[in-house]
Order: sequence, then structure tokens, then C-alpha cells
Amino acid sequence: MDGPISLPEQSPLYHAEQADRYDRQNLIAAYQERFDCRLIVVVDYIFPYGVTLFEELIYDADPERDLHLLLSTPGGDGETAVRLARSAQARCRELTVIVPDMAKSAGTLLALGAHRILMGPTSDLGPVDPQFQLPDGSLASAKSIIAAVDEASKRVQEAPDTYPIHAALLTDVTALMVQQARAALARSEDLLEEALRSNPDRTEAQIGSLRKALADPLIGKPQSHDAIFGVREAEAARVPVVQVDPRSEQWQIIWRLWAKYFALGKRVYEGERVSKVMAWPGQQ
Repeated sequence: MDGPISLPEQSPLYHAEQADRYDRQNLIAAYQERFDCRLIVVVDYIFPYGVTLFEELIYDADPERDLHLLLSTPGGDGETAVRLARSAQARCRELTVIVPDMAKSAGTLLALGAHRILMGPTSDLGPVDPQFQLPDGSLASAKSIIAAVDEASKRVQEAPDTYPIHAALLTDVTALMVQQARAALARSEDLLEEALRSNPDRTEAQIGSLRKALADPLIGKPQSHDAIFGVREAEAARVPVVQVDPRSEQWQIIWRLWAKYFALGKRVYEGERVSKVMAWPGQQ
């Protein structure tokens, strides 16, 4: 055999234990080289604790290089989403958000702060109604919280003896949460505009046009947080979306990488040299 064998720098056992992580990071590095960008991955809710974890991914990013963010999230806090969009835009030449699966609510706001959104056949954005985390770790939309409380109040007025039943059903909902939900919902359009403004290359005319086109499909019309807003709907609203051919080399790499995170089943913040993996609430 000619030449020395290339062995990992890590100890054998440590490298074996972290093999899946290194495999993902090698695929990230291959994507970066092929598409001349920095690629980071976020699979998580969007809440304030994630700001520091996000910064860890881009603290040393080259502002003259493009940044691609592979994002998968059920939603979270819109204010945090705008902070992340602004931070990402300050660390790159152009920001691209890649949505292999879904980027709902706050995830949609973050994506709207990018120069472009890469979407495939399975990709889905959604209504930008604010999300609140319940004690069990699950999310509930502001619209759902308000609707549940209003419906319970109506039922109790009609039949006062049902109060114990409705009170038990809403044990996770406090008066403060309801007030916060109403306030957050009232701020939705302002947050939409702030997200759009996160892209420093948008003109005032573009921001105004997008805000007008998106207000109804993302805020006014949807009755459910799960409402679909795919490529067709995004294109109709003139969102800068790129529909990637699923047979293309780029989407093949994206999907192979996404499959690894799907199989992992954890919350993740990862780049070529950074990796933070955490359990979802209630998960061992």
C-alpha cells in the first residue's frame, strides 16, 4: 500500500460515538464547496434561547460570502425570528433560507427576511400567527388560545354549571397568556413588515408591495395554524421563492442532509465546525 493511511484526529472511540455528527458535517462541507456559500442548519422552535445558539453558528461568518440556512421549525416567537433574520443578514452578502419540510409561523417570518427561499415539492410555509409554549412544551397559536377561551366563555354563559369542565380543559391557559396572545396577534402585521425589512437590499416599494400581498394569506384568512402556504401560494404573493427541481444536484444534497436530521429526531443547531443537539421537550 502506497502512502500513509488518513486517520481521524479524534480518538477511535470518540470518533465512533460521533460518527453520525461527522457524517452530517462532511455533507455540509461538501454543499458549501459545491455552491460557494456557508451552510448552517436549524431544526428547532424559534424562541429567545435560540439566539445565542444561532450566533454560535455565524459569529465568524464572512460578510462577503453568501449564507444558506436550512430551516425546519413548527414556529415560535416572531420577535425572535426578526432578530435572527437581522443577525444573519449582517453576516453575509446574500441570505438564502432552505425549507426542505416546513418553516411555520415564526419560521416563515425568518424566511421572509431572506433574499430568496428555496423550496421543493414538500416545502411549506404558513400563517404568521404568534405561538406560545405550553407547560408540556407543546405550542399553541395565539388565534387558537383566544378562540378556545372565547368559546369556553360563551358556553359557560349559556350553561353556568359547565364552568368546572371548561376550567379543567383550559388549565394550561392563564389570563396573562390570553392578554399576551391578543397583543401579539395585534402586532402581526408590524412583525411581517419588520421581517421584510430585515433584507437590507429591499426597497420601500418592495416592502410595501409584499406586506400588502402577504397580509391576507398569512394573517387575515387562515383559520388554522396548519394552513398550507407552499410554492404556488408564495409565487402568487410575489415572495422571492425558488422552486428547486427535486432531481437537481442541489436538492439531492439538501434532501440527503435533511433525511439525516429527520432520522436523528432532535433539535439541532449545526454547521461545518459547530454542533449542538438537544432533545425536544418531553423527549428522553
